[in-house]
Amino acid sequence: MRTISSGERRLVLASNNRAKLAELRALLEPMGACVHVQGALGIESAEEPHITFVENALAKARHAARASGCPALADDSGLCCHALGGAPGVRSARYAGQHATDAENNAALLRRLAGSTERRAHYHCAVVALRAADDPEPLIAEGRWDGEIVETAQGRGGFGYDPHFWIAALGCTAAQLDAAQKNHISHRAVAMRAMVALLRERWGW
Repeated sequence: MRTISSGERRLVLASNNRAKLAELRALLEPMGACVHVQGALGIESAEEPHITFVENALAKARHAARASGCPALADDSGLCCHALGGAPGVRSARYAGQHATDAENNAALLRRLAGSTERRAHYHCAVVALRAADDPEPLIAEGRWDGEIVETAQGRGGFGYDPHFWIAALGCTAAQLDAAQKNHISHRAVAMRAMVALLRERWGW
């Protein structure tokens, strides 16, 4: 496993999702953070056994901080549908099975919503930053993005459930937004803006 030296404004991102990493990097690097991806350091993904986004984000950040010896940041996010009692929730990435593709997860979601007129949904994101694995004061920020699920996929951008996540105020799905637009209004953008403020206030960044 390759390690990195400790230093000011260094962060290990505890994710191996390329699309998510691109979003996080775009939001972190303008504040001068030197961002390292856990996979590039030989750090395996952490288990995500918990039932809440915050607990899973904490578990991932602790794992990356312990393995790298550096501050770490992790997010856990997913889609919550009103008609399904908040599902898929923390199981969003594996709703159709442990190694399901986005297409398979979307198909599973549409099957479970079949016949329902309640299509309201929201994306939720919890972001956690730790100075070290045993940091007693984790920084925690959350964000939410409201929309509804449409039957027909629209757009080629984004990932996950974005082609079916309709934003009424914009008249399009999340997959029809360009990266800059999405990085400004998404659940992850809301959570990361709050996290950036915490990093500046609490860590002096």
